[in-house]
Amino acid sequence: MGVVTLHRDALRVLTAWVPPTGEQAALRDRFGGHLYDCPDGMQRSCYPDHITASTVVLSDDGHRVLLTLHARARRWFQFGGHCEPEDQRLVDAALREAAEESGIAGLRIDPVPIHLDEHEVPFCGDRPGVHHLDVRFVAVAPPGVEHAVSEESLDVRWWPVISLGRPNGPPDLAGELLDAVQAARARLG
Repeated sequence: MGVVTLHRDALRVLTAWVPPTGEQAALRDRFGGHLYDCPDGMQRSCYPDHITASTVVLSDDGHRVLLTLHARARRWFQFGGHCEPEDQRLVDAALREAAEESGIAGLRIDPVPIHLDEHEVPFCGDRPGVHHLDVRFVAVAPPGVEHAVSEESLDVRWWPVISLGRPNGPPDLAGELLDAVQAARARLG
């Protein structure tokens, strides 16, 4: 029953979301079409595409972003991953992943998506061509909170937002993550 509830919630969330750009609207329609076509579209077993959920974690003042150096990809990302059967809502999956991967309890997550991204994941499963259809949310960390490094990460670090995309920021940062961080800050005002 949890998988059906999560699938319905994801369709509801995507249908209600007002994308900020035409590119984001096209992704929303792509993700919604995937869910209409694939009753198992929320599960990692759905090949080649499946919905994932992630979270951009900002400091309470919005000037820093907490990123993870992903162990398998060896790149800096927001926190996120696969939906699980116990997740009742898409935002629940995003919050669970962020808390697990950052070690932070008490994250305050906004239930409205901020950004969508489709990307190939060569290390997801045993078949080539897997795509994550990632729905991204924003969460705020409590002031002064300590984070941890999970087994999925090589490092977890606060980065000044102003450093993103610059030589003093995380190397090889994807442009779509810069867009997501900007969308997260805009969402929080």
